[in-house]
Amino acid sequence: MNTSNSSQIKYIKRFNEISIADTPIVGGKNSSLGEMFSKLSSTGIPVPDGFATTADAFEEFLTQNALHFPLKNLMLQLDKKNYTNLKEIGAKARKLLSEALLPENLQQAIILYYKELCKGPYFEVAVRSSATAEDLPQASFAGQHESYLNIKGEAALLKAVKKCFASLYTDRAIKYREDNGFAHEKVALSVGVQKMVRSDKASSGVVFTLEPESGFRDIIHISGVWGLGENIVQGAVTPDEFFVFKPTLIQGKNAIIQKNLGEKAKTMIYSDDENNPIINTHTTKVKQETFVLTDEEITKIANWALIIEEHYQKSMDIEWAKDGITNELFIIQARPETVHSQKNPLLVKEYKLLNKGVLLSKGDAVGSKLATGIARILQSPKDADKLKPGEIVVTDLTSPDWDPILKNAGAIITNKGGRTSHASIVAREIGVPAIVGSGDATSTITDGEMITVSCCEGKTGFIYKGKADVKITEIDFSNIRKPETTEVMLIAGDPDKAFQLSFYPNDGVGLMRIEFIITHAIQIHPMALVKFNELKDTAAKQKIEELTHHYPDKEKYFVDKLSQGVATIAAAFYPKDVIVRMSDFKTNEYANLIGGKDFEPEEENPMIGFRGASRYYNDLYKEGFRLECEAIRKVRDEMGLVNVKVMIPFCRTLEEGNKVIAVMKRYGLEQGVNNLEIYVMAEIPSNVVLADKFAQIFDGFSIGSNDLTQLTLGIDRDSAIISNLFSEQNEAAKEMIATMIHKAKEAGVKIGLCGQAPSDFPEFAQFLVHQGIDSISFNADALLKGIENINKAEEAEIINNYKNETVWND
Repeated sequence: MNTSNSSQIKYIKRFNEISIADTPIVGGKNSSLGEMFSKLSSTGIPVPDGFATTADAFEEFLTQNALHFPLKNLMLQLDKKNYTNLKEIGAKARKLLSEALLPENLQQAIILYYKELCKGPYFEVAVRSSATAEDLPQASFAGQHESYLNIKGEAALLKAVKKCFASLYTDRAIKYREDNGFAHEKVALSVGVQKMVRSDKASSGVVFTLEPESGFRDIIHISGVWGLGENIVQGAVTPDEFFVFKPTLIQGKNAIIQKNLGEKAKTMIYSDDENNPIINTHTTKVKQETFVLTDEEITKIANWALIIEEHYQKSMDIEWAKDGITNELFIIQARPETVHSQKNPLLVKEYKLLNKGVLLSKGDAVGSKLATGIARILQSPKDADKLKPGEIVVTDLTSPDWDPILKNAGAIITNKGGRTSHASIVAREIGVPAIVGSGDATSTITDGEMITVSCCEGKTGFIYKGKADVKITEIDFSNIRKPETTEVMLIAGDPDKAFQLSFYPNDGVGLMRIEFIITHAIQIHPMALVKFNELKDTAAKQKIEELTHHYPDKEKYFVDKLSQGVATIAAAFYPKDVIVRMSDFKTNEYANLIGGKDFEPEEENPMIGFRGASRYYNDLYKEGFRLECEAIRKVRDEMGLVNVKVMIPFCRTLEEGNKVIAVMKRYGLEQGVNNLEIYVMAEIPSNVVLADKFAQIFDGFSIGSNDLTQLTLGIDRDSAIISNLFSEQNEAAKEMIATMIHKAKEAGVKIGLCGQAPSDFPEFAQFLVHQGIDSISFNADALLKGIENINKAEEAEIINNYKNETVWND
């Protein structure tokens, strides 16, 4: 087929003739497709072939139909202050373009290239808009214009091209150009025609080469739905989510550190109706309960994302699709990520709720901010006039048509959608909190009522009735000087906060409590999973069935949930140490887990009862401990997160220590293998008295100052009557701590301390530094004060040493 005459060359470019340098000619979307097709196909990344009309083609279309002046005149009539006539002006502009005729030579060129692309019988193509501004080649017009899918045949293709041209004047595109100072007449529209991937018969989704909430750079975030990806963009469903850790992916490990099953209630597919080419159908229950990608496919897409990011040398926003006929995966789009990649992660605002009203609803949190305002329930973009600036939009879901309205919102709440939905993307761009996938917000929130939208409490966002008081702290971590000799570590437990916490000044995690994961993510007593068939509690049995129904192997449910939680925190701080304490619930706390009452004895004083190390080798719990060990083994050996160290709590005797080490070895965690270090909590007087011998069993110590103080002073710290006597600064408690530090130093093993006191009391921090502590671990809200206290203590130590040396020299 000869397609080389001058007008065709001027109006059309094949993907293999396009590179990123052609952005002024074919726009960002099409130039990126051409760049990948022509330069990344050799790396094994499959991009469907296609061609694009040029900016010259669009210019010829306007010229032949004498549209320049009428369009310019319409834009001059636009109310640029309040946009009261935006709908009217947009409709008139689109009518002008829709009623115009495509130039004959452009029609011929499009048909010729379409025939060449098909090489035989016509197949379906995707027809996508790609706007460009010649003098602003880096401008992003993502999401402002229309795309048309499942287009087949010459007439349908030409009709879709013209509809794309008309979409240059959608209401949202007009408002976007006004907001960003782009002259309307300087922006042209290129149309990409690309072979369709039949994802309607399989799945599709979005990839970010960073974690989209925190901007953490070492994560590849993949989301997906059954059918066409429009359901993600529109926020019509909650997608599956997968987190892949780049450093261990590069090492060839199983780098999928998190898998979250979305409800995926709808599946968008193609229809034979020419007027209704796509329809949304109900997803079957089986498919709702099935991940849209296998682990092998997740890893393949993640590796492609790494190559694309490396090629473009920036964080990327990528679209993928799976063809349900051939079962092949494709990359169908890639563009630079434009929100977190431009932010300084070391400059943060911390929001803390001081009080809470009645909980109205909850969903996935987007961002980490908090907003208070009037709730405005909107059914569609036609309700724009109801929203006053700063009010909170509450709706079922949003689409790009909502963009002009959402710019005025103080926060966004939707019933449907996930973290990559349209509402989520807009919320990040305009810097407001959003809660998506709430399920019921439009029915539990009353129009016009005052509400608080809280995204500062982790991955789950909460909507409270009334106006809450909030404390906002601005922090610039780049100005914070870490101590010279004492390591500053974090106490952590909530995986949802891990990526954000990774930006805090730190030397790793000195204490990771797995109890948070067991309570919130797992909820079930491990022995109730091991001995599920022996459970007597029928209500507990039913609840366990509900939580584990997509796990035929109930033990695997515990291992997967715990390993993913631990891996998320380990990845956030990689390659720094993350010291994971094995479970340290007391019997009454274990009993509160689902199914726990059947497996826990009743104790009068659980604080000094069946807890810690004594459980791990006991027949009552050792099979539960096996599941804990299996989760840690998976994190270290399969996922490659060897920065994880293990810590044993409440180990009373040397014999007990040896028993636990032996049990761990039997369960696949062998000390020294793959550099595994096993620490012990120093929280019982016996640990201090026999520290030199405990150091021969374990690789290090962490002082648990609360337990050590209560057992030194004989105080139950849960007792309100004698609580005034409890103090880590008591002379006896400090003597125990000092002795522990000195003995650890003599034995040549590391020793740290976890607790609040070094941040609350500068003199206690000075005492620890003076004794030579290796590290101190703080809760996140106490970290900065702790760093300040340690810095002062180290300065005081230097001054004292100088004075002592001077006296000695004299």
